[in-house]
Amino acid sequence: MAETREVRVQEVKAFKTASGNTRYVLVDDDGAEYTTFREGIARSAVAAEGRRARIRFHEQERNGFTNVYLDGVELLEDEEEPTMDERDVEEAAWDAAIEAAPWLIGSDGSKKKVGADELFETLKPFKDRVADDIKD
Repeated sequence: MAETREVRVQEVKAFKTASGNTRYVLVDDDGAEYTTFREGIARSAVAAEGRRARIRFHEQERNGFTNVYLDGVELLEDEEEPTMDERDVEEAAWDAAIEAAPWLIGSDGSKKKVGADELFETLKPFKDRVADDIKD
């Protein structure tokens, strides 16, 4: 029997099956997973990533397992102000850290090369602080 639920779509993952088909999995903000093999439904799910959606699904028991199949995704209008999702925050924070890199690693005009590990260890704490500020 088909059910509907309003969820915030956290992410949509795609997996190749042994038979060569693509299995799409919508993960909601509670961590529940809904599977579809239909590309049209998957496209609607991807369009709803990070947003609220009304999903239609049904459960089917096979070989002792309960599979939850996604039958439809309808994007809902967000009532609240759109917020940056975690990926946007991380991307913005890394952009700021990269722009600040010459000041963080020291720019004495010698054009010395800095190893990747050293650069990462210097930039990451700065990036984390920027991300926390954005979230706050």
